[in-house]
Amino acid sequence: MEHLSAESRAATHAAAARERRDIVSGEVRDEAELIRFVAGPDGLVVPDLARKLPGRGLWVAADRASVDAAAKKNLFSRAAKAKLQAPPDLSDQVEMLLKRRLLSALGLARKSGDLTSGFEKVSSAIKGGKAAWLIEASDGAHDGRRKLWAQARKQSPPPGLLGVFTAAELGLALGLENVIHTAFLAGRAADRWTQDVKRLSGFCPLLPESWREEP
Repeated sequence: MEHLSAESRAATHAAAARERRDIVSGEVRDEAELIRFVAGPDGLVVPDLARKLPGRGLWVAADRASVDAAAKKNLFSRAAKAKLQAPPDLSDQVEMLLKRRLLSALGLARKSGDLTSGFEKVSSAIKGGKAAWLIEASDGAHDGRRKLWAQARKQSPPPGLLGVFTAAELGLALGLENVIHTAFLAGRAADRWTQDVKRLSGFCPLLPESWREEP
């Protein structure tokens, strides 16, 4: 019984360790919903998306409005109890770093076999219920995307749809040419990737505006 109680305490401690207080709203939230910042050696506020940089973490909800508010209201300094300077483009920095992180993860997923590309392979993954995400080049043709998304909507639940990256950006990340259609296969890697996609959604739309008018 004592052994079980120790396990229970450990589990509770681990769960608590994954929750942090947002310095803007004061709410305690899961780390997956937050962006960690630290004080750099020059007194600048630095995003720490991997949560590995040394120093006290300053946590902010993963959305542009919250990061902007933390910077404008000097909340980083207040939370750190030290004079810190937040760059005026801090939200843009977070967006850029999240995109880099997502592209890097796509490259790793391809090497581990968790990613497939090309219309036929992606179509097969969707029909087999294996696709967690349909990743379409933002500058790809409407016709192929429409056909794949029609297949995806028949799944329950349907895979997510992301259209943030160009064909060139996807190609560079995957080491391939002319990457238009990609599927991230369901699994732990896709689950981790999904967390960063959700964080990115607080800083930019996940789909181009023009796609919203497509049938």
